[in-house]
Amino acid sequence: MTGYASVQQQSPAEGPAGAGAGRRIGLELRSVNSRFLDLSLRLAEELRSQEPALRALLTAGLKRGKVELRAFIEGGEGALLSEPPAPLLERLASVQEAVRAHLPAAAPLSVADALRLCAGLAAPAQDHGAQLLQLARQALDELLAARAREGERLVDTLDDRVRQLHELARQAAPLVPQLVAQQRQRFMERWREALQLGEGAVVPEAAQERALTEATAFAIRIDVAEELTRLTAHLDEIERLLARGGEVGKRLDFLIQELHREANTLGSKSATMELTRISVDMKVLIEQMREQVQNLE
Repeated sequence: MTGYASVQQQSPAEGPAGAGAGRRIGLELRSVNSRFLDLSLRLAEELRSQEPALRALLTAGLKRGKVELRAFIEGGEGALLSEPPAPLLERLASVQEAVRAHLPAAAPLSVADALRLCAGLAAPAQDHGAQLLQLARQALDELLAARAREGERLVDTLDDRVRQLHELARQAAPLVPQLVAQQRQRFMERWREALQLGEGAVVPEAAQERALTEATAFAIRIDVAEELTRLTAHLDEIERLLARGGEVGKRLDFLIQELHREANTLGSKSATMELTRISVDMKVLIEQMREQVQNLE
């Protein structure tokens, strides 16, 4: 299912110089439909060490979907423009002189270089693990809530398709006995024509038995009662799973395949345009359900 969540939090200042002040850590989660769980993580360099923990968290909370996680750290203007301590500048100048003594052609440090290097020396790398995981749990909860809302809408859609399929099955059920009776009547009429019997004449007993045999064979050939029974049973199971909730996506995938099989058999046995129309309408509804079921966990 699709979903989106975004959370941010100010990074606490650490160290005597207030390292980390003005920095903000943020995390975004995006999810689109997929039959399987596909994780993609885009992390700032300082956060790469947390990738295994983030993957474990997402794998435990999600079962399906193409999920992208992006985590970043932004620095405030105060943190970027803070004045480096004098001892650090003196140390940097000493290092530069030592380097240029061996490499006279080396370019001198710019102000930007000095600020960046001093920031690295003055502010040792922070451990953002606990804060990042807290944000990830918060974002995951928001994403799951968004997906749950979408899931409720999908369940309503699937329930509507199931109701329509039940109605089509009810329409198909009485068609077979009618077709058998019509076939028997047509056979009797052909016998009358062949024997040149009048409208009120009685058909010989042998012809009546042959007509009954032909009608029975025809009934066996076009009988779809078994297919309709299985189709109805599958629909009842789908209704039960949707009402129960939980991780039902893969079970529904299997049941949709079974519905397709029954609808195809129904169409192959069709001996009338009405039954063919019902089969086609069923296939359209089942295909719509298949597309929606892939969005459910």
